[in-house]
Amino acid sequence: MRSALNVIAGTLVTLTGIALSGCSSSPPPAPRADSTAPVIAPGRPGEQARTLGPGEAATAVPSPTANAADVIYVQDMIIHHRQALDMALLAPSRAESAKVKGMADRIKAAQGPEIQYMTGWLREQGQKEPDHHAAHDGMPGMATPEQLDALKAAKGAAFDRMFLQLMINHHLGAIKMCEQVLSSGSHMRIEELASEVSVEQTAEIRRMQQIERELPPA
Repeated sequence: MRSALNVIAGTLVTLTGIALSGCSSSPPPAPRADSTAPVIAPGRPGEQARTLGPGEAATAVPSPTANAADVIYVQDMIIHHRQALDMALLAPSRAESAKVKGMADRIKAAQGPEIQYMTGWLREQGQKEPDHHAAHDGMPGMATPEQLDALKAAKGAAFDRMFLQLMINHHLGAIKMCEQVLSSGSHMRIEELASEVSVEQTAEIRRMQQIERELPPA
């Protein structure tokens, strides 16, 4: 009988020790804000990623708060996109090249939703959407009224060449605007948007240059 009690007592001691051991085990340490682990910063279009030091990494993360550069970029890019859509809408009835028509469709499919996104963002920030007839003096890549009139009057291969030349220049202007806000803006969503627009339009420039080379000589 005493032997059985000793066995039971020993078992209870063992179980108690296991329970106490489980309760006293500490969780893994939480990540610290002052960690010295390297931070990898993705490069801009055409650039490689690089490693940031602890001091540089502290200021590398964009803020959720917008600054003036973000607002100006969005307002200007809405105007910029609207002109691209105006040019793209001419292609179905004037272009001769099926590839030019396809590129115009692609531009409409990408930039129409981007205008809606940017308009919604401005409203969230309590900022004004630009007027449909807003001036765009000095905005990079924008076609002049005379160039737009000439594009509207052109048809066939002449339209194809003019459309590609104007749209390539238009895209180059948009990329420049993206680079500006990426260096001076602060809002995370606008940084993401500018990066996407830059990558998207860089790819479209390459495609339009290829189409341009394939057009018959003037």
